[in-house]
Amino acid sequence: MTEQKSIVQAFVKLGSFITEFVEKQDHPEIDGLTDFSEVLQKAQHQNGWFTVENIIIALKNWGKLLTKTHLEQWLKKYPFNSNLAPKTIGIVMAGNIPLVGFHDFLCVLLSGNQVLVKLSSNDTVLLPFLTNYLIEQEPLLADRIQFTEEKFENFGAVIATGSNNTSRYFEYYFGKYPSIIRKNRNSVAVLTGHESEAELEALGEDIFRYYGLGCRNVSKIYVPKNYDFDKLFNSVYGFKDIIHQHKYANNYDYNKAVYLMSNMKILDNGFLILKEGESLSSPIASLFYEYYEDVPSLIEKLQEYEAEIQCVVSKGFMKSEIAFGQTQNPSLDDYADGIDTMDFLLSLK
Repeated sequence: MTEQKSIVQAFVKLGSFITEFVEKQDHPEIDGLTDFSEVLQKAQHQNGWFTVENIIIALKNWGKLLTKTHLEQWLKKYPFNSNLAPKTIGIVMAGNIPLVGFHDFLCVLLSGNQVLVKLSSNDTVLLPFLTNYLIEQEPLLADRIQFTEEKFENFGAVIATGSNNTSRYFEYYFGKYPSIIRKNRNSVAVLTGHESEAELEALGEDIFRYYGLGCRNVSKIYVPKNYDFDKLFNSVYGFKDIIHQHKYANNYDYNKAVYLMSNMKILDNGFLILKEGESLSSPIASLFYEYYEDVPSLIEKLQEYEAEIQCVVSKGFMKSEIAFGQTQNPSLDDYADGIDTMDFLLSLK
């Protein structure tokens, strides 16, 4: 068995382990899954946004992707060269949603390289736990994976994810190295007014999952003139319990107060604030909207914002659109910022 196949097999076993845990989370003691359950509790305690429910959703998605079929189908299009010596790739991970840097981690190891990980202070327990399981399945990975809290040393390339502000720091320190440096991105939805209740309900998943903290969360909608917002509010009513999460509720109360004191016109249903605005990025518990006159003009506008948009959710609007409710279910070849991470890693000299 080649080295890459051994690593693929380890990730497949990890996927099976994750799926088993998700299916038996209510009875983790049955198959010795208690440790994993405790890790989720630690992650939630460390980061109030990382509810067990949201961590389980993230794990469930990875469990579906880490199968032999999916991994081999993804990898077969790349020209791997087993004669190249492994390089050390530094990954600076974000901490906005659970396991947000796992795809980069996966790419580095399956490309035959070594990974040097700097975890976000908001997400320090999930990946190390999964890493320990991986190493148990394939001991050669012990020398391929390193976590650090210090400045990177002895590395050949960097993948860093952060904000527009941190990207300047990344570019300053890592500019002379081959790198992928990710900045702020947001996702939008284009509505026509003819969406079904089921489609709008699915859009609620794109808006509210992970409390809207991910770049794949819809933070703005484009609607035609005279759009009926009541239809949208009624369709997403099933997400009303999100207001019981105290961090989300604090943001909702604060942003609503700011808008009202500033005499801004808002629409409000008790757990989501709608406000007209041109910005692609809306605060937590808020969703911006903007009217459009015609489809061609809107497509042209979105193309101008291409470097700031992660996903466009719509139905029959454009070729690269994502279906309602699917933003948080990317495939293995659905790369952040549209940059092929695996191709980048394999092109390193």
